[in-house]
Amino acid sequence: MVGIIVQLVLSWLILGILQKQSLSALGFYPPKKRILELFLGLLFASMSCILVEILNSELTHLSWKLNDNLTYMDIPNYLWWNLKSVLFEEFIFRGALLYIAIQRLGAKKGIVLSAICFGIYHWFSYGLFGNIASMVIVFLITGFMGLIWALGFLKTKSMALPIGLHLGWNFTTNAIFSKGPMGEQILIPVKGLYYTQLTGVPSLVNFLTQNIGVTMLTYLFIKFYAQKECDNY
Repeated sequence: MVGIIVQLVLSWLILGILQKQSLSALGFYPPKKRILELFLGLLFASMSCILVEILNSELTHLSWKLNDNLTYMDIPNYLWWNLKSVLFEEFIFRGALLYIAIQRLGAKKGIVLSAICFGIYHWFSYGLFGNIASMVIVFLITGFMGLIWALGFLKTKSMALPIGLHLGWNFTTNAIFSKGPMGEQILIPVKGLYYTQLTGVPSLVNFLTQNIGVTMLTYLFIKFYAQKECDNY
């Protein structure tokens, strides 16, 4: 939490010194609209992740069971952990620096630069140095998603929608389906008698669905939402 406060202070200073702007430049107002965007992003990303996991489960005959050790306090704790990690990344890549990049370099160059930095950042967070193939794959996957989330910031002039999209994906992946660094959380995978490891075409379908299909769907969602907002004015 201290780190988030420090980021807010730094954002305020950077915006004030370089752009003569306050934190309102990051799109905190009007509150009702931003809360709606946050919720819509969270819901869309969560449903997208769930659909990906359902497809993966159908292809591999993987099943899921509720964690027997789960308590009522675990879920709020999981949500809080994911929220902190998401806010940390969002204030770096879709916050004041992205706003300044867009103002100084133009919209296209600004969001592309943000996406490149986001992709490179995940080399460090995933500890991938030395594995060239993994570095390329992770850079492309996270970079393209970072590009779409930066586009969300550009279209809505707010961090709310990108935060919702980021949190929805991370919480569903990490906490609900236990695929994050914290290990087993809400649902635990069960590899039964008919479980089959994906190879060949099924593996390709699953990979494209998760890493290209979801990115394109998110792009269409942002485009539709932005167009709807323009039609309302």
